[in-house]
This record gives sequence, structure tokens and C-alpha cells, in this order.
Amino acid sequence: MIKKLIVVFVVIFALSSHAQEGVASPYSFYGIGSLKFRGTVENRSMGGLSIFRDSIHINLRNPAAFTGPNLLSFNKENRPVKYAVGGSYSSATLKTDTEKANVSSTSFDYLALNFPVGKFGVGLGLLPYTAVGYKLESENDQEQITNRFNGEGGVNKAFLGFAYSISDNFSIGVNTQYNFGNIQNSAIEFRFDNDGAPLVAQSRENNRSDLSGLNFDFGLYYKTKLSKTLELTTAFTFTPESSLTSKNQRSFAVVNVGASGQEIVINSIDTDLVAQGLDETDLILPSKFSLGAGIGVARKWFFGAEYESQKTGDFNNPFYSQNSSSVASNFEDGYRFSLGGFYIPEYNSFSGYFKRLVYRAGFRSERTGLIIENTSGIESINEFGISFGVGIPVGEFGSNANVGLEIGKRGTTNNNLIQENFINLQISLSLNDRWFVKRKYD
Repeated sequence: MIKKLIVVFVVIFALSSHAQEGVASPYSFYGIGSLKFRGTVENRSMGGLSIFRDSIHINLRNPAAFTGPNLLSFNKENRPVKYAVGGSYSSATLKTDTEKANVSSTSFDYLALNFPVGKFGVGLGLLPYTAVGYKLESENDQEQITNRFNGEGGVNKAFLGFAYSISDNFSIGVNTQYNFGNIQNSAIEFRFDNDGAPLVAQSRENNRSDLSGLNFDFGLYYKTKLSKTLELTTAFTFTPESSLTSKNQRSFAVVNVGASGQEIVINSIDTDLVAQGLDETDLILPSKFSLGAGIGVARKWFFGAEYESQKTGDFNNPFYSQNSSSVASNFEDGYRFSLGGFYIPEYNSFSGYFKRLVYRAGFRSERTGLIIENTSGIESINEFGISFGVGIPVGEFGSNANVGLEIGKRGTTNNNLIQENFINLQISLSLNDRWFVKRKYD
């Protein structure tokens, strides 16, 4: 037990020490940043499926999966306690019609615990919800910088969930989530003298939003036998619309921009947001739901499909509509479609270690709901990814390490936009232990 916790803490320390903003995407410029995938490496390696539940992995995408039937190997008395920690590294090539650049980022993705209490299951943990990380510049025909935008920050979730098994095949669950974090951005519109040279002093707008608030997830999970070995799994999740409190600050500064791009503040003044009614606003988080189904043979193979819909068009924060760093976007309703599954050659093999590995693969196609407006028209931002993964047994009670790889694309080069070709590498530990052991002898 202690060794397992030491390993977890070492992983967390390593991830935190090397983490940047958690994203390096120009599309994190919009709204509250790029949405982070909520789920484990196991989910992500199967195209993002949330519909599979077993006894040795945490499913963070459906709270109803926090519980399940007791194990025969535990004398039908309880289930293992599950710990999970994961992180990822992303490398992307950003392309326009004429330019190309490479960026990378490292992020901590989740820390979670799931333990049984009779027919109940309890899950708790911490994970990022959105991430902001960008530095964007535009140039004129003389290759002089005309605009510069910087942003960082994001929103995190601390969650506590409960699930109840109505039967071994049917469970319900709910997550309570506390959202917190901040988003900071700045914008400079460079001005020039009559000779076309940039002025020594430029004006910079700075914005900051500190976000906090609660929201809830609800889930259903059902599994039944189609034959002696074949199982059907179905799952449903729903997240109602909610609002976060956004405490806002805005200031304007006069800065000197050096040859290296360094911005030196000469003086600054705070904007009276109280008079404008923008010092504290409500940020609307849109509702979403998912529905999926899959078939498989226990401890052998599984294949499923899932559809998720989100009312992204309802996203709103009045402060952002009057923010120089956020005026170029709108949102429409978005969706995601996923296909994926896994295969285990022989889960209890003694003769071949590789036969006990879990091989995963999946595909996802997503309309993010983000619309970019420019002089050439309107372009909706789409995303797709192909994923692969492997689960590696590392200890007792089914503990395992998981590695995932996703290759995909976000955006387009049409209408002077940016296309991201990305490769995401994910690593996680899923560690299991036994609590609540009944005494056999007095």
C-alpha cells in the first residue's frame, strides 16, 4: 500500500514539475479555453468511450460506474479500492496557407480515488476542465507586428461522486463538482508613426477572470447477458446547465516593447468595472448528454459506440463580449461521436506475458461548436482523432500501467485559419488495493 502511494506521489511530482499551461493551442484563445478530455487514459485510448466498466479501472466519465458487483475472488464481500493518476504530452504542428510552426505542452490530467461501501461506490478526485495557453501575433505587409495576444490559465474540477447498485446489472450515480481557476489575457494593437515605424510606447489591455461554482453530473449504467458469454452494455450521462461566478478585472497599461518582444510596463490604470456592471458576472456552462452501447465478452474483448451532444451555443459571459481578446468568436451546439474497444488475448495466461496485455483502439469525430468569423466567411472548427493504447499488468489485484497514443487534427487552413496536426501521448497508473476485509477468526 505504502509503495503504491509513493509511486503515485512521484508521478504527480514529475508531472507538476514539468507542466506548462497544459495546452499550446491558438484555439484556447476563445471562451474559457480548450476543453480538456475528462476521462482516463483507458477511456481516451478507446476513442473517448465512457460506457465500459470493470472492477480494476476507474471510469471518470460516468458516475454510475463508481459501483458494481462484488468480486468472486474477494468471496463476494467487496470490491477493490482503485487509485488512478495520469498525465500527457502533446506535440502539434500549426499550419496556415503560408506558415508552419511546432508547439508542445505537458499536463497533469487527473488524480482520482474510487472505493466501495456496500452497494454504494464513492469517487473523488481532481482534474483540469479547460486550459488556456497561447501567444498570437499578426503582421502587416511590411512584416511588422500589428497585434499581439497572450493568454494563460484554465478551470479545474474537484469532484465527489456517489453511485448505487440497484442490482448487479443496473446502477445510478451523481457527481458534485466544484469548478475553480482563473483566465488571464492581454492584447496590444501596435501603432505606428507617420514614417511607418512602431511607436516606442504602446497600449496594452489586461483582463483577468477568477471563476468558481458548482455543477452536477448524473449517470445510468446497465449491463445484461445476450448469451452465455456475450454481454450488452448501455450507459447514459446528463449534465444540466449551470453557472459559474466570474469575478473580473481589467486594466490598461502603457508598455515599452523591446526588440526581443519583452513588454516593460511604464504605468497602468484599472477600469471601473463596477460602474459598467461587469465586476462580477455569470458564466454559463452549457448542458450536455451522452448515450452509448457496446457488446463484448468479459475479460476478452469489447466494442462500443457513443454519441455526446453539448449545447455549446448557450455558452455566455457578458465580460467576454466586451473583451478585446474574445470578440472574434461565436458558439453553436457541438457533438462528439466515438467508436472503440479492447482485446485481451488471454487474461490469465501463465506462459505468455504479452497475452495478458490489454490492447485498445478507437476513433472520435467532434464538432467543437466554436465558430470563427472573419472577412472570408464563417468556419466551424472540427476535430478528429485515432487512438491506440495498451494496458500493462504491474502488481496484485489487477493493478496496471496504461499508455495511450492519439493522432489527430483540429481546425482547417480555409479562410486564413489554423490547422493543428497533433500527437498526444498519455501515461497513467491504475492501482488497486483491498480494504474492508472481514475478520475470519477472533
